[in-house]
Amino acid sequence: MDWIEIKDSKDIENLLDKFGGFHDSCLKELFMWTESYVDENLSMGMSTELDTNVRILFQRQYHEPSAIEILFEGVTQFHVVPSPINYDSIIYEAKLIMYEGLFYWTDDNDFEPEDYTLGTNSWISAKSVKWREASSWMGKQNRYGVIKEG
Repeated sequence: MDWIEIKDSKDIENLLDKFGGFHDSCLKELFMWTESYVDENLSMGMSTELDTNVRILFQRQYHEPSAIEILFEGVTQFHVVPSPINYDSIIYEAKLIMYEGLFYWTDDNDFEPEDYTLGTNSWISAKSVKWREASSWMGKQNRYGVIKEG
């Protein structure tokens, strides 16, 4: 499925409506990468741009779609708070907004970018956001990488 770019508040509303405001969803897994690398000659390559990108797979307890993948490009801040022991990881409602040229996604509906602190909620800000339906990626299986034991 093709990526759908979020350009404005109408696109944000469409995504939140399509995925039920993230109600009864979970962050299944994520994958983060940059353009930085060390080549085989041990020379380092770097970008001077915002080169951090994150893909996140969300699953939920509803159909059409049951899962979506969101691609955050040009990430400026990234804060993930795992659920503490004996607590669930259910997202009851999420927020996606555009503020001062950046997109913010958070699992805290009261989040305001100008008042943010690291706090107890997860959030991410990025220059651009795209999403796509990923309902074929339901279940426990990891999609971004297999963890090998040993």
